[in-house]
Amino acid sequence: MTTLEVMLRVAVEASAVIAEVYETPFSVDFKAPEDPVTAADRRANTLICERLSKAFPGVPLVAEESEPETFAGYRTAERVFFVDPLDGTAEFVNRNGEFVVMIGLFDGDCATTGVVLAPASGIAWIGAVGQGAWSVTSNGLREPIRVSSVATLAESRVVTSRTHRSPMLERTLALLAAREVVTLGSAGLKGAEIAAGGAEVYVGPGMVGKRWDACAIDAIIVAAGGRFTDTSGAAFDYRAPSLVNDRGLTATNGLVHEAVLECLRKLEP
Repeated sequence: MTTLEVMLRVAVEASAVIAEVYETPFSVDFKAPEDPVTAADRRANTLICERLSKAFPGVPLVAEESEPETFAGYRTAERVFFVDPLDGTAEFVNRNGEFVVMIGLFDGDCATTGVVLAPASGIAWIGAVGQGAWSVTSNGLREPIRVSSVATLAESRVVTSRTHRSPMLERTLALLAAREVVTLGSAGLKGAEIAAGGAEVYVGPGMVGKRWDACAIDAIIVAAGGRFTDTSGAAFDYRAPSLVNDRGLTATNGLVHEAVLECLRKLEP
């Protein structure tokens, strides 16, 4: 079984755990203001780490709900998994279905393999750089996906955060002047929209989550023919001293990437 297939199988198992909690009157804790966590986050995190550790012994697992000491030294490893067991916990709490499991693999110097799975629909988006990207239904039906062929910002659709709408993001959206702006709650779902051709631009200036919010969609978007960089146009550095995505995020179909970056350069400091 390929690495991608193992990652998908693990995500399916984690999705089942999340769905089980979703159907109950679960409690909500807070790691910080506006940063909720539930039993679904913790149980999915434990399952994913156990399964991946068994399948890929020795490969570090940088997972959101794991203690940092469990992945100390990961920056010197050749391969690293970045895991967000429940991306969109606020949406999970609000029961609107816009949450996903995300597992990404960084190998060498870039994100190479990614899985995003939405428990509410059972749909997964998967990709391996150099091999391709696919959507996978809950019954296993697999279809190739590809970024769109839209070539101008005026014709583009922008997908952006439902809940984290900073003044800087609002200025960015105004500068882009795209045809349509669509809001979604999960970084994984926004990335999937780009990879599958449902939108052309996903942009987040400033601080945009952490590396586990980026790795899986980085791989899938690139595998589907798009581009994924920070807001300066540089590739994500998954070995950086900090896990925080503090240089923003720009994901596109590739054709409008430079135009988006040019808009971002016009933002006031």
